[in-house]
Amino acid sequence: MPTTGRHEHAMKALVSAYACNPRKGSEEGVGWNWVRCIAAFADPTVLVAEYHQSDIEDYLQQHPGELDHVRFVFVPHRPWHYRPTSLWKKVEGSLLKPAMNLAYMLWLRDAGKLARQLHRQEPFSLAHQLTYVGFRFPGHLWKLGVPFVWGPIGGLENTPWRFLPVLGVGGAVYYTGRNLINGVQRLFLRSARKAFRQADRVIAATSGIQREIRCWYGVGSRVICEVGPPEGITRKTQPREAHEPLRLIWSGEHLPGKALPLLLQALSHIENGYAWHLDILGHGPLTDAWRRQAVELGLDDRCTWHGLLPRDEALEAMSRGHLLVITSLKDLTSTVLLEALALGLPVVCPDHCGFSDVVNEECGIKLPVRNPAQLVADMAQAIEALCRDESRRQALAEGAVRRAGEYSWGRKAVEIEEVYRIAMTGAGANKS
Repeated sequence: MPTTGRHEHAMKALVSAYACNPRKGSEEGVGWNWVRCIAAFADPTVLVAEYHQSDIEDYLQQHPGELDHVRFVFVPHRPWHYRPTSLWKKVEGSLLKPAMNLAYMLWLRDAGKLARQLHRQEPFSLAHQLTYVGFRFPGHLWKLGVPFVWGPIGGLENTPWRFLPVLGVGGAVYYTGRNLINGVQRLFLRSARKAFRQADRVIAATSGIQREIRCWYGVGSRVICEVGPPEGITRKTQPREAHEPLRLIWSGEHLPGKALPLLLQALSHIENGYAWHLDILGHGPLTDAWRRQAVELGLDDRCTWHGLLPRDEALEAMSRGHLLVITSLKDLTSTVLLEALALGLPVVCPDHCGFSDVVNEECGIKLPVRNPAQLVADMAQAIEALCRDESRRQALAEGAVRRAGEYSWGRKAVEIEEVYRIAMTGAGANKS
């Protein structure tokens, strides 16, 4: 993806990317890779949270010339802004997590003030609210009076009500509250409604979000997956040896919505004749509880708990696997899904969120989401089927690599350039 050199007559874009970091994954990695896409055809000025400054400057120093036409402006830190301190980490892992929303809104307010100053000094031709991707945080760039792009957007879909009991008491309380608040905010959040009306182009992260945007706001949008596969990794599609157990990969934060217990229950239903091993990546508040559940189900001797690994080590651990299993009940698309496909791992996942868009019959198995008992039973059957049919698993592995290529960052650069140019013509989302 070309991102070097200064562009003649390039578009001057102002991008709000609070989460943007070349050293991290998740939303920070999303922000960074989207900025690289934008830099392929424009000269962006990017508003970023100040706590990312050292990582960004260190990266740019180590990669001279790569993004020399990108201007990073770090919004000065205030005591009420989030930064990854031990205190904020405790808040993030508790029922007080909504306090982070207020901290982000205050950051957006300060970013909006800085944006107006920058726009007066050197007018921009377009503004883009990029990260965070939640619909309830439109920011203030839409007020600048220039073409406005918003997205990829997520957050509009609820956690399935029937699955709340499997999330534990804390998880059930949190996601019940989130669903209720979501319903109220979809109806009454004025800032979101105004931003949707003002947007010249809206990007939805998934087709489900696209339907929600149309339903609640009467606005059209273009679906562009918010994540992409890592570049330059080794594909692994060789067959599994006859004596080798099927190595299952599960990766994510150990939080209620990631719902690892669904997989543990499914594995407890698999007959003894099937050889499998589960590699669990990640860490979080529920790690100890989930380990106890694995012991209670008699699975612990077939599970390896890797903890939170550096990204390169996590990819290496995944590359040794044969199948990724996703159990998330509330997500967009998840970076780990595209990482797995790029590594040649087929995917077993619920048929919802962004998984529905990315996973098809050539690269994985999607499971209906009706109730917990059905999902657990279907998951067990899917794993058994791939345990006994290596030729099918191998075909899905080859399909996974092909599918990952369809979501490359190079393709996203082409798509976002088209979105910008359409926004500049005035043919915005309300006309699509």
